[in-house]
Amino acid sequence: MNRKVLVISEIRGGALRNVSLEALSAARLVAEGGEVATVVFGSTAAQQAAVLAQHGADRVYVASNPQFDQYTADAYAQGIHAAIEAFGPDVIFAGHTGIGKDVAPRVAGRLGLGLVSDVTAIALEDGEIIFTRPIYAGKAFQTKKFRGGTVFATIRPNNIATLQPDASREAVVTELAVEVRELRAVVKDVVRKTAGKIDLTEAKIIVSGGRGVKSADGFQVLQALADVLGAAIGASRGACDAGYADYSLQIGQTGKVVTPELYIACGISGAIQHLAGMSNSRVIVAINKDPEAPIFQVCDYGIVGDLFEVVPLLTSAIRELLNEK
Repeated sequence: MNRKVLVISEIRGGALRNVSLEALSAARLVAEGGEVATVVFGSTAAQQAAVLAQHGADRVYVASNPQFDQYTADAYAQGIHAAIEAFGPDVIFAGHTGIGKDVAPRVAGRLGLGLVSDVTAIALEDGEIIFTRPIYAGKAFQTKKFRGGTVFATIRPNNIATLQPDASREAVVTELAVEVRELRAVVKDVVRKTAGKIDLTEAKIIVSGGRGVKSADGFQVLQALADVLGAAIGASRGACDAGYADYSLQIGQTGKVVTPELYIACGISGAIQHLAGMSNSRVIVAINKDPEAPIFQVCDYGIVGDLFEVVPLLTSAIRELLNEK
């Protein structure tokens, strides 16, 4: 159908967020031979053009105004609007991230567009784009399609495979001159409270602890396992409420929603609020002393035992396996 697709890319910590590359993969699928463009913001945006091209972008709009270095909804909305006017897309994709969840509805409302949020799968049926998204805290899924007009969707991280980078691909890089006006809020300073070494929402492996960890020091056992696996550390709300972990690590209905390839739940009973944030993980491993814990109803593999005995043994076994390779 030769659609024109625009992807809103994000830079975090000097690098592109993986969900932006996943969105480019989705863009190539729905473009059906059409043109894929992306817009990227900040004074270092031009440095990402080659990576974006290798992952599927035909055109890269660079909004290098320093006012984009710190995210503000007003500035990004103006930048995205400028990219839409310049490119004229049939489809717009963004990551279902903190930024995407904030700015996408703002842009959609300003332009009078419909918006499908938190998409976990995209397919083509008879030339139409079909979106799948979870509802009722992940207990069910619904499919949606647009009857007409510009298609706009946000994509949940870790659900769409990225394309293999093609070093031979090049993109047309265009500087997007955006005069940012009427900022109702300005970022003066950013105090970062780190949520761990790896971003939870994009982590492939997560080791998560609950009240069964018993203390903040108890998370050191989980951190040792996470270090061996190259995993991120997460926590249940119970563990955060008890002061064992920072709320930035919270996974669940009132925390972060994650979909890693492997989720290891340690000392987590499996309350419905926590399951809402991780039940769509590819593989779930549960370690709990209580054989009746609800987490065992949703896990792929379960270990009934004391996490302070099981996790160190698991860490040691994995370390030996990795050293043998």
